[in-house]
Order: sequence, then C-alpha cells, then structure tokens
Amino acid sequence: MSNPLPSMPPPRPMAIPVDAPSSTWDRITSWVSENKAVVYTIAGVAVVVTGAGAVYYLNSDSKSKSDPTPKLSKKERRKRKEAERKAAETKESTPVESQPKTAAVESEDELPEIDEESVKNLTPEQREQYAAKLKQSGNRAYGDKAYNKAIGFYSQAIFCKPDPVFYSNRAACYSAMSEWDKVVADTTAAINMDPEYVKAINRRATAYEHQKKYPEALLDFTASCIIDNFKSESTAQAVERLLKAFAEQRAKEMMASRPVKLPSPIFVGNYLQSFRQKPRPEGLEDSVELNPNTGKGQLQIGLQGLEKKTGEGYEEARQAFEKALELGDLGEHEALAYNFRGTMRTLLGNHAEATKDFDKSIELDPSMVQSYIKRASISLELGEPDKANAEFATALEQNKGDPDVYYHRAQANFIKGDLAEAQKDYQKSIDLDKDFIFSHIQLGVTQYKMGSIASSMATFRRCIKNFPKVPDVYNYYGELLLDQGNCSEAVEKFDTAMEMEKQTKPMSMNVLPLINKALALFQWKKDAKEAEQLCQKALIIDPECDIAVATMAQLLLQQNKVTEALKYFERAAELARTEGEIVNALSYAEATRTQLRVTEKYPELAAKLGGPPGFGPHVPM
Repeated sequence: MSNPLPSMPPPRPMAIPVDAPSSTWDRITSWVSENKAVVYTIAGVAVVVTGAGAVYYLNSDSKSKSDPTPKLSKKERRKRKEAERKAAETKESTPVESQPKTAAVESEDELPEIDEESVKNLTPEQREQYAAKLKQSGNRAYGDKAYNKAIGFYSQAIFCKPDPVFYSNRAACYSAMSEWDKVVADTTAAINMDPEYVKAINRRATAYEHQKKYPEALLDFTASCIIDNFKSESTAQAVERLLKAFAEQRAKEMMASRPVKLPSPIFVGNYLQSFRQKPRPEGLEDSVELNPNTGKGQLQIGLQGLEKKTGEGYEEARQAFEKALELGDLGEHEALAYNFRGTMRTLLGNHAEATKDFDKSIELDPSMVQSYIKRASISLELGEPDKANAEFATALEQNKGDPDVYYHRAQANFIKGDLAEAQKDYQKSIDLDKDFIFSHIQLGVTQYKMGSIASSMATFRRCIKNFPKVPDVYNYYGELLLDQGNCSEAVEKFDTAMEMEKQTKPMSMNVLPLINKALALFQWKKDAKEAEQLCQKALIIDPECDIAVATMAQLLLQQNKVTEALKYFERAAELARTEGEIVNALSYAEATRTQLRVTEKYPELAAKLGGPPGFGPHVPM
C-alpha cells in the first residue's frame, strides 16, 4: 500500500516502486477487466472497466435520455458528435435549466402575482402555463444576475407546479449568493422528486463542499458519476478533490497523534539488506564487553538489534542509536552512529531529521559512502531525482569501486524508466561483487522489463544454480513465470521460497512468497477463498505486513465483501509510514466507504452498472 524507499532490494509486489513487469496489482487489474465491471473514481479518472477494456467517458451531458437513433454515416456521426460537444459545453456553462417555450412569453407586468392562496383559484391548465412563463422570467433574471428577482419568479413557479427543475434553478440563485443552507434545502427537494437528477445532485454536492461536509459532498458527487455514466470529467475531478481534502485532513490528525513506530519487519529488513553487510567496526564486536551506559555501549546494542532481524530487534536498535548519540563519547564511531540513526529516522518517514543526521555523518567522515546513498534515497522518495543523481556522483568520487553505489543508482534509473542505464549499473555492481544476490535478481527483472525474456530466464536459472538456498530467487522467478501465464510452475517456486524462508529465517520470515501464491491461485483457479486464507496466514505471521493488508483488501473486494475490505484499507492507513502514504490509503478507504454508501442509498445503480451492489474502487498501489 505504501510507497517505500526507492533504495531497496529487488522489487517486491505492491511494496517497492521498482516493481516486476507483472506486479500483483497489474494482475488484479486484468482479473477485474475479465470478470466484472468495476468503477474507478480514484485519482480524478472516471473509468468503467469491462471485458472490452477501459472506456473513458469525458463528455458532460447530465440527465440525458437514451433514444433510438437511425444509423448515420461517418460524416453525419462526426457532425452530430461536434454538435453534442458544443451543446454539452453550453449546458455546462448554463447554471439554470431552460425548457422549450410552450407559450408566448408575456411581459413580467402581465404575469399575475402568484402565492399559496391565489394559486388555488387557477385551473390545472393555467397553473401549467403560468409555471412555464414564470420559469422563463426567472431564467432571464438569473441571466441578468438579478438573483433575488429570479428567486421570486421560481418561487411563484413552484406554487403553480412543484417541479424539480424549478427547485434546482432557485438553488442556483442561492448558490450564486453563497447561501449554502438554502442550496441544500432546494436541491434536496428536487432530488426527492427525481432521485437521479444529476444537476441537482452536483449542485447539492458543491454546497456541501463549501460547508466542509466532505463525506456528504463525496457521496453526492460519486452518485452523480454513476448516474451519469461517468460522462462528466469535472465531476470525476470533484471526487478526486474531495477524497484528497478529506484524506489530508485526517492524515494530519493521524500524524499528530500516532506514536513513533517503525514499519513492518519485512519493510525494514528489505531496506537494510539492500546494502552489502559489513563486519562490525573494531571495538564494537560482541567479544568486546562495553558499558551500556556509554555511547559506544549503546551503539553496540543497536548493531546487535539489527542483526536479530525481528521487529523487536529493529525497535531496540532504533532506541539504542538515539541513546548512543545522546550519551556521546563515540570517538571514531560517531559518524557511524549518525548514519544508523539517520537510517532509522528514514524508515520512520522523518526525512528532515534523517537528512540532518546524514549531513553530520558525511561531515565527520566524508568517505562513508552509505550516507550519500541513503541521502539519495530520501531525495528519490521526495521526488527529487536530480538531487539523488548528484549524491551518487559524489559517492563515486569518494569510492569508484563501491558496488552499493552502482546498485542503488541502478534502482533509481529503474524507477525513472531508464532501463538501459539500470542494466549497466546492475552489471557493474555484479562485476565488483558477484556474491550480492539482489544485483543478479534485479538484473533479471530489468532484462524482462526490456523485453529480453530469454536473457531474463537465463539470468534466473543461473541465480538458482549459484544461489540455490536463497528464497528471494525463487520468489521473483515465480513472479516472472506467473506473468507468462505459467501458473503451475510459479506456484511451485513460491512454495519453494516459502519453505526456504521457514528453514533459514524462522524468526523473520518473509511472507511475500505466500502472498504471491495467493494471487497466483486467484489468477489461475479463480479461488478467492483459498487466496484469502493464504493472506490471512501471512498476516498471522506478520500482522504489520502492508502488502498482505493491501492484497486482502483487493481480494475481499473481488468477493463483494466491501465492508470487510474497508477495514483493511483503514488498516493500511495505520501502517503507512509518511503523511503522503496515509493520504493515499485513506483516499482508497473513503472511496470504498462512499461507494458502499451510494449503493445502499441508490441500490438500483449497482444493477445499472451490471455489477454487484457492493462494487468498489480498484486500487493501483
């Protein structure tokens, strides 16, 4: 769910931005398009995915009726399409609705004064005629920006004939005057008469937004999108805007109140193992007994915690590095202490403080290349690739033979889509250190991404030969096999990877092969139940695995268990590292909640879409 640090080991599905060519979310997208219609209202894109693929509706023509139309020539269709486009533009710019003239327009002086009593003396035919004339006068007054005058005409028209259009037009006047309570009252009256009156729904949504009633506004805009068959781009953008506003508001509240906490052990372990392990500096080995009340003693405790590769060990290390620098007297190890405290702060998402630590580490020891690389990872995470490139260049000035620099620069190039340069850097990293497995794996992934399937498969076969006991090899090889539709062999590879995880890392098992197997079975056998059970097993092993949480949310949506899926989206927000990641997760959660509310309020809309009543948004993580 979250967007982890770019400087990582090879792509983990849904957890690392440098994903394999067929990420699990990509596969879910294809399953959705093959099996059901799913509505997207995320990220300002209104899309209906069907068996024919994604169809984008960008014309705005609310409250349209479908009429049988004779087959037209291409030229006639183009003319009609252009006429419809211009009509749609005109309609969008016209706040009040007009109707064809049904009677000659009388001057305003000739119109009778209508009120609740006098209207009782009119015949049904007179009421109909006067209502139309009063509405026309109201429209003219509105066009002249004489809003109070227009309100008077619309109010009299309503006495003659309560009509949703009259209420909606009067609401337009109140909207121009920023009287939002009255806008809500009139549009609600209109919607009660016509529950699928798109213009009134949009008008009420806008009023709710001005009142900062974001859930109510989001509900109306989402319903409008569905009723109008996703033809209005502006409405879809309103959904995006409200999701973001709501999520940002809640994210700030969560960030202010949440305790300091590292992400899942898998996340932390992935980041740490993307750097080649180095022996303990002299004087910090376990054989050296240090006083825990000294800076050096705490630094030693921190390094021991990292080596445990468990959640408890990582938290122990984080606290120890903080305390080591508080106690001081670190001597030649001070730069290392700043480096590791910066590392843990990076993992917490505290970019500003982490950067200060790396700055200090480099000031104390300019030759500590990892500090440049980790500072580059922050720049990448903040969307500053030029700064990251400068960091890599400076690191190479310090040590041209450090394979870590080439590996992480390759990761950056992979993220940017510069696969040729990424391939060169992965190969250079291998040339400098052939024993670092992740350079080999990522090289194979890059070759696959470039379309060199045979070369990629050959790279993975060599990895299996040279690193037969490394579970990551089998996991990622399985991913590529799954992308090729070789589900049976892919599942075998995931099983092998999981068995190796149990044998080699019983205290810090990586559950990603288990999650991959779940998704493979869903794709292969459409077995949602077993896939869900495998994800639940993964969450028992690692309750804070954001990847398992994200996968569970999607699998539950596929089974129409929307209420349960919503809980997992909210859990994803709790597990997110940074405010931006929280906003992302909360947006998906609120979109799911809103669409659930829409189908509860408008049950007929689910049938209109051709899908189940509990449809939800696909989440491209």
